[in-house]
Amino acid sequence: MTKKILILSGSPKKDGNTAALVEWFADGARSNHAEVEVVKTAFLRYKSTGCVSCRICQKIEPYECAIDDDAKPVLARMTKADVIVMATPLYFFGPSAQLKCIADRIFSLYKWDNIAGIMKSPLKGKTLILLASAYEDVGLDALEAPFKLTADYTGMKFISFLVPNAGLSGDIRKKPDVRDQAIALGRRIAGA
Repeated sequence: MTKKILILSGSPKKDGNTAALVEWFADGARSNHAEVEVVKTAFLRYKSTGCVSCRICQKIEPYECAIDDDAKPVLARMTKADVIVMATPLYFFGPSAQLKCIADRIFSLYKWDNIAGIMKSPLKGKTLILLASAYEDVGLDALEAPFKLTADYTGMKFISFLVPNAGLSGDIRKKPDVRDQAIALGRRIAGA
């Protein structure tokens, strides 16, 4: 069965370190026959910068966001993917705002019955992967924590590929070992 992999690339740069990680991971996955889609979240048109806590998603049957903009079909594709990859540079010990903007809207893909203590989500059982790089070797653990917590809470398998000391934008391309590891991860995920 062909794996469906959806990559949400959160960098505002078209050829920076995050773009390289996404390219290498996607190349590895495609070489092992995965169907890969890359969404550059920095270039989506949003009506809202993140979840507005309207909670309409909790009152309707479908798992979807009530805000009708470019994020809505991306969220729908997340429910159909086998693997969801979040790719981001480290910005102030967290993900880029461009990735966080859509990540907050993932709230719409959950349904809670607080009285019964039940949470349901079509994301359960999927794999969540974090691809991230940092200029130096500080902060990647802080960046990783909310993604790992989200995966654990949702019942998703979690894998992270974190690259400290990646340098300035594009410098990661000078690191063939990182390239090889990212390609190998993509191949392995596609075949898992």
